[in-house]
Amino acid sequence: MKPFIAPLFHALVRHVTSHPTGFHVPGHHGGQALKQSKWKDKANDDIIDYFYKIMQIDVTELSSTDDLHHPEASIQEAQQLAAHTFGAEETYFLVGGSTSGNIALLLTVCEPDDIIIVQRNVHKSILNGLKLAGAKAVFLTPQVEPMSGLATIPTVLQVEEALVSYPEAKAVLLSNPNYYGMGVKLRPYVEAVHRKNKPILIDEAHGAHFGMHPSFPNAALSEGVDAVVQSAHKTLPTLTMGALLHIQGNRISRETLRQSLAMIQSSSPSFPILASMDISRAMIDTLGEDMFQKSLDSAAAFRKWLSEQQSDIIEMKTRNDGETELYFDPLRIVLHDKSGQRSGFELQKQLEQQGCFAEMADPRYVVLVLGIQTSLMDIRKLHLAIEKMSSAANRTLGEIVKPITPSVSVNLCSSISEPVSFARGEFKKETSERILLHEAEHHISAEMVTPYPPGIAILYPGEKIKAAMIEHITQLAFAGTKFQGAADPKMQTIAVYPK
Repeated sequence: MKPFIAPLFHALVRHVTSHPTGFHVPGHHGGQALKQSKWKDKANDDIIDYFYKIMQIDVTELSSTDDLHHPEASIQEAQQLAAHTFGAEETYFLVGGSTSGNIALLLTVCEPDDIIIVQRNVHKSILNGLKLAGAKAVFLTPQVEPMSGLATIPTVLQVEEALVSYPEAKAVLLSNPNYYGMGVKLRPYVEAVHRKNKPILIDEAHGAHFGMHPSFPNAALSEGVDAVVQSAHKTLPTLTMGALLHIQGNRISRETLRQSLAMIQSSSPSFPILASMDISRAMIDTLGEDMFQKSLDSAAAFRKWLSEQQSDIIEMKTRNDGETELYFDPLRIVLHDKSGQRSGFELQKQLEQQGCFAEMADPRYVVLVLGIQTSLMDIRKLHLAIEKMSSAANRTLGEIVKPITPSVSVNLCSSISEPVSFARGEFKKETSERILLHEAEHHISAEMVTPYPPGIAILYPGEKIKAAMIEHITQLAFAGTKFQGAADPKMQTIAVYPK
């Protein structure tokens, strides 16, 4: 086994164990603020137990800790080690999640009114990045897997046609894999984009573990992409908001990227989050494939057990009949009720009642993510939950649920859109009005409508509202979907610009 080397984490430990007297932020003073003499009850003891050690390494930029925005010591070394582990030429630690990496990339490659080719079913952070950059997006409608009804990624042909139609485009930005663990091999896309000497950027938020075990899909970097953003906190032992931005090749200006990151990220980054990314990388280097084996074995055991049950709760089925072969993340399990009696939201609620909390749900599916060290005991608890849910379903027949998925909206647009401006001044001077959603056809939306999760916008400001979109939003709202960006959480009304 290789030695455990985590320079940033070890630098923080050395700082704490030197017993420094700090006259600097943060205000908790290395956790000392929690040790109040008048706190005597057990509840306050719990606060100290949980937070004191974290606060000891929650420091600011000191000579002993380094500076994220100008790394010269432990952070620089930690990022260099991460680049080697993940196969990048250069890696940047992110403390604002993949959101900060996506926005920084868009600010790096786009000036106001520049065109960029973007997969339509992207995370809302990319739409926000387009707005901050003032760019124009040419949206590509993704393919829809026929059996599951879920959107994946546009075809290579669409990308090629868009590059021919818009040769001035600055880059191509795609999201792979999707929230359900479905993705495609990116090498053909990379070759198509590089033939036009453009950079290809990948939002790989759900694939930070890819390439780390033979059972996992290849990582986007190994396919030759220019820039990759990964949410380390989603699938690696990293604190929430910890993410990675990897760069290779010469198509992206590193200096401009560093400036963009300095604008987007806090000038007071969280050192516990930074250290957790360093620890995750060190664990991968030390443990290798063994780090993921327990979870893979647990996932395989669950799938075997489920296939042997006579339950209406089954794993999502797919069929590869397009020009692009799909891959699947083995640590992501997507379940649904084959009888149609329960929506994904209902399955999620019933799982929670049995003490099993899922990652997300939509009107049809519930998504489970197996983290590092998910055990057979965890899987046994899931077995018992599904057995109880199946028994309850057999006693009570519900109304058949119409299978709706968040990806239906991707079929409402042309394969390759005209450039859509995200310039913040585009509608800034126009006043909006709120009208009933069912009367909004042909109006221009004045707000973003984003069912969450998975955070893929159906509408964004400046887009013309179509009848099919209204129907889709209405169905999602009726099924209990939560919306971000829209002022009316029940989606009975919507803000529009005057015709």
